Amino acid sequence: MRIPAVTEALVVDQPEDLLAREAALRAGGATPRMRDAAASLGVPEAALVEARRANGTARRLRRPEAPEGFGAMLARLPEAGEVMALTRNEACVHEVHGRFNAPEFQGSVGQVVGPIDLRLFTRNWAYGYLLEEETRSGPRRSLQFFDGTGTAVHKIYATQKTDMAAFDRIADEAADPDAAPASFAPVEPRGADRPDAEIDTAGLREAWEALGHTHEFYGLLRRFKVGRAQAMRLAGPERAREVPAAAIREVLNGAAAAGLPIMVFVGNPGCVQIYSGPVTRIETMGPWLNVLDPGFNLHLREDRIGSAWVVRKPSVNGEIHSLELYDAEGEVFVQVFGLRKDGERERADWRALVGGIAEVAAC
Repeated sequence: MRIPAVTEALVVDQPEDLLAREAALRAGGATPRMRDAAASLGVPEAALVEARRANGTARRLRRPEAPEGFGAMLARLPEAGEVMALTRNEACVHEVHGRFNAPEFQGSVGQVVGPIDLRLFTRNWAYGYLLEEETRSGPRRSLQFFDGTGTAVHKIYATQKTDMAAFDRIADEAADPDAAPASFAPVEPRGADRPDAEIDTAGLREAWEALGHTHEFYGLLRRFKVGRAQAMRLAGPERAREVPAAAIREVLNGAAAAGLPIMVFVGNPGCVQIYSGPVTRIETMGPWLNVLDPGFNLHLREDRIGSAWVVRKPSVNGEIHSLELYDAEGEVFVQVFGLRKDGERERADWRALVGGIAEVAAC
């Protein structure tokens, strides 16, 4: 279920009423996840979490005024041992189990390196909570962070291997019991791309050919004021070739069959989460394409794929190939690369897998 666009600010100043509406929804036999329940009620997910402050199952976390915001609290998480980190967008959910190492920040931009691999943009992290839930498998605790519209940017779940005393201590020390009711801003619609005719296509292609590192691509988009999906269309087939939506199945199943390690990036404006390693168990359940491995889960809505592209970017270490999926609005929601370390060339078996998909699409 897509989250409906909220057209005016929402202040959760009558939490009991919102909880009663949710209870009535669930009394009808529906047991949706909180995100979907919120969508059915026409409110952002964080509004339901904020409302739970009234019954004591959620606590607000203090957000320091420092540029890194919640970063100081995140830096304590190594004390808790193993956790599960979850980052999602409208079309894809990315879950990794492991140790949450202390982040490194430059202003509001940070990174976590290790089993849990994140790129953090904490200027977009407005609200944080400790949430306690009753699930079929028992009680569950999580730290959940949302942007100013109440959309989740990142969640950290305690697992059976988590040091719960440390986890609770971190949350207790960051709790803000006297925080005023949260106010969530309306969701701004995505702006339209400039017309193709206004883009310096020749300059775009020339700058693409001059890339030295893949991370320079974001600057290229800003420089030419071009949308990312729009850039795919304008780059030419030697640099970006559209492929069928089923390419993601081919890549995941091909990697699993060959034991080929990959990198899977899923992000939103507040966080990008990266998995690096092999995938083994690939299953489809309704519209969801899933990776169900012990330390890594991916849940991808195939019906949300607006377009899929095999992308080639030059670098100082040779060409880098990726499969990128875009939604109907032109937002990239997952990227898959062959696993490689900085300074290494791309694996030949990865290039053969994804390159073969592009060649078939060209026929």
